[in-house]
Amino acid sequence: MPIPIVNSIASWFLKKRIHQMELFIKYPHEVQNELLHHLIGKAKYTEIGKKYDFASIKTYRDFTERLPVQNYEEVEPLIERARLGESNIFWPTPIKWFAKSSGTTNAKSKFIPVSPESLEDCHYAASKDLLCLYLNNNEESQLFTGKSLRLGGSKELYEENGTVFGDLSAILIDNMPFWATYSSTPNNEISLMSDFEKKMQAVVDFTIKENVTSIAGVPSWMLVLLNNVMETTKKRSLTEVWPDLEVYFHGGVSFEPYKEQYQKIIPCKNFKYYEIYNASEGFFAVQDQNYSNELLLMLDYGIFYEFIPMDAYGSHKEKIIPLSEVELGKNYAVVITTNAGLWRYKIGDTIRFTSLDPYRIKVTGRTKHHINVFGEELIIENAEQALKKVSKLTDCEIVDYTAGPIFMEGKQKGAHEWIIEFKTPPDNLAHFQKTLDQTLQTLNSDYEAKRKNNTTLNLLKVNQAKRGLFYQWSKNHGKLGGQHKIPRLSNKRDYIEELLEINKNL
Repeated sequence: MPIPIVNSIASWFLKKRIHQMELFIKYPHEVQNELLHHLIGKAKYTEIGKKYDFASIKTYRDFTERLPVQNYEEVEPLIERARLGESNIFWPTPIKWFAKSSGTTNAKSKFIPVSPESLEDCHYAASKDLLCLYLNNNEESQLFTGKSLRLGGSKELYEENGTVFGDLSAILIDNMPFWATYSSTPNNEISLMSDFEKKMQAVVDFTIKENVTSIAGVPSWMLVLLNNVMETTKKRSLTEVWPDLEVYFHGGVSFEPYKEQYQKIIPCKNFKYYEIYNASEGFFAVQDQNYSNELLLMLDYGIFYEFIPMDAYGSHKEKIIPLSEVELGKNYAVVITTNAGLWRYKIGDTIRFTSLDPYRIKVTGRTKHHINVFGEELIIENAEQALKKVSKLTDCEIVDYTAGPIFMEGKQKGAHEWIIEFKTPPDNLAHFQKTLDQTLQTLNSDYEAKRKNNTTLNLLKVNQAKRGLFYQWSKNHGKLGGQHKIPRLSNKRDYIEELLEINKNL
């Protein structure tokens, strides 16, 4: 298809969709309320719909009083029945696809239902919207003169009882509409290879011959791929390999720990970074402005949102509020009701609102990935802001990290223990350690209070990881590529102990 025709089609679709977005930006609560009633009405004859008498739910209050907030363990029995081929349990449309989560929060994997509606009206709609927003902000873009390099998951799809499960990216690639397949590289055969390391080389060999104008994938794994591209081609920058490269669409993990490394291999001032916020459960938010890491909450993807203030999360004071009651600057756990049959479901992420008109957010971490053994409530956002500042102050580069507690023992006070893999290590690790501790205190008043005069917490401890430690840990656990993530913070020492043991033997 000639590029001018593609640009004309894109321009027509862009204008139409931008107008639709303006509607939910202008009338967010009306759109969300209408969506909730649509979901309830559609599912009223399902097993769940009959159990909670969806037919008689008239208001949001009815909805909250009738349906409990649930986590995966509570809905798992119903999902397992659906995986065995039963239908009309929690959603009327037969569900064939189940996205297997990476299982970093718990050792056990989760199987998230993916309905035809969630594929079309959420995941694929979001991909189109991302292009719309990018092109709307960059009218001179030459995106369609080349292809998008995608890096999907490393898992094949497995069929059981007429249903299929696998990595979300594999499901999306397998069902991808023609326009997306046409504009993507490498081909599906390579994208769906199950051996991650063999796939890496195959992707490099295939794509270095292509005209790549955009890249899309998880920052940690994409960086591994791009470094392989540089090594294979012997080029000094990616723009020497792909001169028309103009944007990186990224999500899955925070970009902050990787940003400087990307800027070094893509030394182009006009290069754009566009962040997305998605998961197996749905596609939630996209960056809608150049040079801003705030994400526009998408309110018309078949997902109804509720929020739990984190200051009372898990306590008897826990309160669930609708979008209309959120406040700026507060941390919230996200609760969703979706067009794939998840009802008032805790996805395990935490976010903070940066704007209420329109609703824009930043992802701050995970409800289970924090350190709060001593009342310090250290979250991933604190950790990554601190590491970014300390890296600049000590002139070092960080590849990956994790942290956990050192528990009190006898008269010995507690502390935090970190394992950090550096690309460029600091000249003085003790100075880095002290600076990190001081920076965390400036970012987190609870941590500062526990550290004051070593009242509860001693100075944190930093272990320098050998090169490739986190890659080896991921490989040992079969977690290379895809949505797999390094667990950043934990209230337990499981990850720390295992990583220290691997580090000894590297």
